[in-house]
Amino acid sequence: MGYIARMRFEPAELALLAETREIEIETALPDGPAHRTVIWVVVDADDAFVRSYRGATARWYREAVANPAVTIHADDVALHARVIPAVDAASIRRVSEGLVRKYPGRGGLQAMLESDVLDTTLRLIPS
Repeated sequence: MGYIARMRFEPAELALLAETREIEIETALPDGPAHRTVIWVVVDADDAFVRSYRGATARWYREAVANPAVTIHADDVALHARVIPAVDAASIRRVSEGLVRKYPGRGGLQAMLESDVLDTTLRLIPS
């Protein structure tokens, strides 16, 4: 049988994501060059999530939706992952609560909690 991708990051990878304030996400359109941008990441239990504060118009988000294979750069570590929509109410709530815990008082936090960006919540799955 073929290779089955891990469905969860390793504990050390999750700890790195949980402790890292800002990560870089590397995205690309299926036929385009790679692009990196700084975003926030939230870890809740065994799951890692990202969300676009600029909503669905953000370049990284559009590229990730078009080509779900991404690379997460945290410190000197590169984690290969795939993104999948996490727009169910429970995931959105978990991410919003995680953002409030991890980024209290940070500029941009309120934008990450606005109703018009909640549907840009993505779960990171290791690949």
